[in-house]
Amino acid sequence: MKGIKFVYILLNVLVLAAGLWLYGQTIPRASLPVLTTSAGQSPDVTTVNIILEEAGIGYDYCDVPTPEILADGVGLGDRESEPGFHAEVHTDLSKFKKGTPYRTVIMAIGASLKGMGASGLTVEAEEARLKKVIDYCQANKIFIIAVHIGGESKRGAPGSDNERMIEAVAPRSNLLIVTRDGNKDGRFSKIASQKNIPLVEVNYALEIVDLLKKVFE
Repeated sequence: MKGIKFVYILLNVLVLAAGLWLYGQTIPRASLPVLTTSAGQSPDVTTVNIILEEAGIGYDYCDVPTPEILADGVGLGDRESEPGFHAEVHTDLSKFKKGTPYRTVIMAIGASLKGMGASGLTVEAEEARLKKVIDYCQANKIFIIAVHIGGESKRGAPGSDNERMIEAVAPRSNLLIVTRDGNKDGRFSKIASQKNIPLVEVNYALEIVDLLKKVFE
């Protein structure tokens, strides 16, 4: 028992040394191919995409995917960007041909009324869309990574737009990744504890580069 405790403490020390704090669980593994998207239409998803590029991980991106778009798999059914809709394909098509089912979806949590307005969405419509997407992911065993990297600027009072996006996604995710300044009140810690979801805190968003390399090993 003492040996197990020592190993556990040592692992936590090593994680802390890397600038991360993992709450009581091992880092789960996810599989490719991966789709990135926004939960709330803030620009934070752009940061997530940059992080994946820095990690050398190919991805597809769609700002407002539906279950039908998810079902089309890699390549997003050859959909093209247009006003109010953005689609990008960066998956390595030599490894995953078009139509390959997604195995992971990364959702960047953060509300932007401007972003939602540009996509023709209200807060209520975005919540409903996210529910359908998450329902589809869970029904098809697609791993959900919820990322909150906007810090305090993407938090708010109970019932605010940002908090509603958190409530829509975080409790139903398979892995939570957050910056420490966005979790000062412990809300993500509470969600992770109640729902038994692995939670990783980072000091800065760029620390997620090495984390995702481990997640997608």
